[in-house]
Amino acid sequence: MKQSLSRIGTGFAPLLGLLLLWQAACASGLFPPQVLVAPLDVAATLAALWRSGELGGHLAISLTRLLLGFGLGAGLGLAFGTTIALSRFAEALLAPLFQALRQVPVLAFLPMLVLLLGIEERFKIVVVAIATFFPVALAAFDGVRGVPRSHFEVARLYRTPLLPFLLRILVPAATPPVLTGLRIGLTRAWLVLVACELLAAGSGIGQMMEMGRQLFRIDMVLAGVFVSGLIGFLLDRGVKSLERRTLRWKAA
Repeated sequence: MKQSLSRIGTGFAPLLGLLLLWQAACASGLFPPQVLVAPLDVAATLAALWRSGELGGHLAISLTRLLLGFGLGAGLGLAFGTTIALSRFAEALLAPLFQALRQVPVLAFLPMLVLLLGIEERFKIVVVAIATFFPVALAAFDGVRGVPRSHFEVARLYRTPLLPFLLRILVPAATPPVLTGLRIGLTRAWLVLVACELLAAGSGIGQMMEMGRQLFRIDMVLAGVFVSGLIGFLLDRGVKSLERRTLRWKAA
């Protein structure tokens, strides 16, 4: 218990130091309030936005977009990565294009997607799906390729049907790297979504930050930065906790 509390305290020490330094910089008067707002003022803005329902509304919209886009991208990524891992023909046909496209920053696709889809909801969902697809597909490919060949030989020897083979052998063996890919994909998806909302959206956390910029409300901008960072941290920790439990089950 003492070690856990000590670890938590050590983890929060840099954050506390940053807040104190931030507060001291604001109190010194070196920066005008239009440029740097004190942490207490940001906290007050956060509380006001929450009470008014504005923050909750933006957050709900952003998380809905994230859920839909991540589900779509993860499903397609798992299917694609598994397919090219199991089929040499599919790998030879599709892997070079996949490897080339995954090097392109997701935001580079935005102008083309705006022309094709406009700036409505499906645009944000597709952008999130693209951000999720590549790391998940790569993780699925590596996970399936990492399954020992003896597993396939035993399944072939006993003529195991495809569905039981996938559920009982392939999925448990490939789960750890796939979960790592899902964690990376979720983090990328959230970052890209917030950036996308900053550029073209009528709602969402990114749009709230952009509105604050237009109104010269740096407190609102920083409140959005805090919320987006907190949500990203919680999402990453959630998947990491699931990954840790899965690895414990696998080891057992």
